[in-house]
Amino acid sequence: MFQGFPEIKEALIANKIQVAFMVAPMAIALRAQGVPIKIVYLGHRYGSAFVVRKDGPIHSVKDLPGKTIAIPSRFSDERLMVFRALKANGVDPKSLKMVEMAPPDVAGALAVSAIDAFSMGEPYPSQAEIGGFGRVLFHAREYWPDYMSCVVVVRQDIIDKRPKAVQTLVDGIARSGMWLDKGRDNRLAAADFVGRLYFNQPPKLLTWALTNPIDRVVYSSLTPRKPDFDLVRDLMIETGVLDKKIEFEEYIDTTFAEGGHGLTAWKWQPGDEQAN
Repeated sequence: MFQGFPEIKEALIANKIQVAFMVAPMAIALRAQGVPIKIVYLGHRYGSAFVVRKDGPIHSVKDLPGKTIAIPSRFSDERLMVFRALKANGVDPKSLKMVEMAPPDVAGALAVSAIDAFSMGEPYPSQAEIGGFGRVLFHAREYWPDYMSCVVVVRQDIIDKRPKAVQTLVDGIARSGMWLDKGRDNRLAAADFVGRLYFNQPPKLLTWALTNPIDRVVYSSLTPRKPDFDLVRDLMIETGVLDKKIEFEEYIDTTFAEGGHGLTAWKWQPGDEQAN
């Protein structure tokens, strides 16, 4: 468990970890800088939102000038999402302030008015909503069809030396996504055991994030697609966090996504000792 993406990045560079979930722009930037990694799969689609104070003065994107907005990293889709919303509403990005903040800290910062809004992935928008002090101004899909945030990154030496292990990992993620997207009951079960046994988070919070509405986060269609990543790369160049054009094939390896044809959802229900 890491508190923020900068720590994940450093651990990956130092080879302290070999696989990571991280925001897509950060992975692209690392590869452009020569770090030997490849994106092999997506973590999910959607699942990010722009949140403001429930009783605050922000009721539309046009109310953002002069406000302070928290983002997880300048190398994040959540930052690019804000730029897309600003552009669509004719708001100058220079008219507001963006600050980088560790995701676990944003809900508390919004609650005490240390920030005016945040753009983050789940479950932090849900945390603000359940806490009664936050309100979603817009979800990612409103300004970004087929939005993706987290991606699965693997060091190149692991891809070269242990391709079967990488395939097993990608297959497992794919089957988990299929299982989650089969219906509400599976999402309720996941919120319960993941909250209690893995993340030490209230199952009520994860239930909200996974079911309100049911497609708030989507775990299917996770094969990396060139148009999606070309869009992210071009937005990175446009917003000043990437200084050169890097091609899809340089930072994506689709071998493992394509190698998982014919997969089915895991067979598991509460009480089972293992999935199959």
